[in-house]
Amino acid sequence: AVVSTQSTGVYGKRRCIRTYAGHSKAVRDIVFSNDGSKFLSASYDRMIKLWDTETGACISRFTTKKIPYCIQFNPDEDKQHLFVAGMSDKKIIGWDINTGEITQEYDRHLGAVNTITFIERNHSFVSTSDDKSLRVWDWDIPVDRKHIADPSMHAIPSCSLSGSGKWLACQSMDNQITIFATQKLRHNRKKVFKGHMVAGYACQTNFSPDNSYIISGDADGRCFIWDWKTTKVYKRFKAHDGVCIGCVWLPHETSKIITCGWDGKIKLWD
Repeated sequence: AVVSTQSTGVYGKRRCIRTYAGHSKAVRDIVFSNDGSKFLSASYDRMIKLWDTETGACISRFTTKKIPYCIQFNPDEDKQHLFVAGMSDKKIIGWDINTGEITQEYDRHLGAVNTITFIERNHSFVSTSDDKSLRVWDWDIPVDRKHIADPSMHAIPSCSLSGSGKWLACQSMDNQITIFATQKLRHNRKKVFKGHMVAGYACQTNFSPDNSYIISGDADGRCFIWDWKTTKVYKRFKAHDGVCIGCVWLPHETSKIITCGWDGKIKLWD
C-alpha cells in the first residue's frame, strides 16, 4: 500500500493540489521548513522523508529502524539543515540533512518520545514522553538541563507554543490542558483548561494567533475553545463523527479554524 500526504487549497474549489506518495504505512507527523519549500514526514514504516513541496520529489530518507513519533526542524535560519526526531525507542535523534548523518542522540527518556517544542529563542527544546515527564535540553547537548515529573502528572501526547513564546500548552491524558511558562519551565497551576475528553487520544491543542483563546478537539468529535484569561469554555461544538484529532487557527484569517477528524474529513469553520 502507498500512503500519501496531500496539499489542498483552502479557498475556491478546495481541490487537491498535489499528492506526495512514498510511505508504506500511516504518516505520523509532518513539519515544514521555515520557507515552506521543503517538509519532513515521519511514518510508521520507520522512515523519515524529506520532500520538495513544489515538485513532490522525495529528496532524502532517514531511519534508525525505529518508529519516529515526532519531528522538528531547528527553527534558526542558519540551522534549517538540522532536525530532531522523537523515537519509539525513547531516544531523540538529531540529523544533518546535507550529510545524512546523525549529529546527536538525546537518550534520557524512559518511554517513547511524543513531542518536541523549541523554546528560549530556539536555544533549547522541551520533549514529552510516555514516561509522563517533560525534559528541557540545550541544543546539541545530550544531557537534559531540567526534568519535570511528579506522581500527579500524566502522559502528554501534544504540545503547543503560544505566539508570544511565553507559554507551553500541554494536552494531558487526564482530560485537561496544563500550562507551563517557558522561562525556567514553571507549571502555572492557575491555568487549567477542562471539559473535554481526550484520555487515550493524541488530540492536538493550539493557541489563537493573539493568544486570547486555546483550542482542542476531543474523543467525542467536539471542538472546544477556552478563554485564556478566565480558563472557562468560550464555545464548544460538534465538529466530526468520531475523534476530532487536530485543530488549528487560520493564521491570516483569525476568525476561522480548521479541524480534522477520524471521519476522514478536514473542515474549515468560521
